[in-house]
Amino acid sequence: MSSLEELQLLIHDTYGLDAAALGPVASMRGSGIDSLTLVEFLFAVEDKYGIAIPTESSKVDTLTELAALIDKLRASQTA
Repeated sequence: MSSLEELQLLIHDTYGLDAAALGPVASMRGSGIDSLTLVEFLFAVEDKYGIAIPTESSKVDTLTELAALIDKLRASQTA
């Protein structure tokens, strides 16, 4: 399963949002996720993947951007 699919599943399981409504390029903020919920979701992502998302990356808006960031951070951990 790709990071993108895992994120869609996590956001569905956590917030009950339909994964189909959260397409790869759809804005998470425009899909019913407010700023506080997005921060909480980023904390959940950090816990799930054992990573620390840099503060400057908090402007990530789509699941595709977040999946790419996760893949980059995970790759840097194993290097």
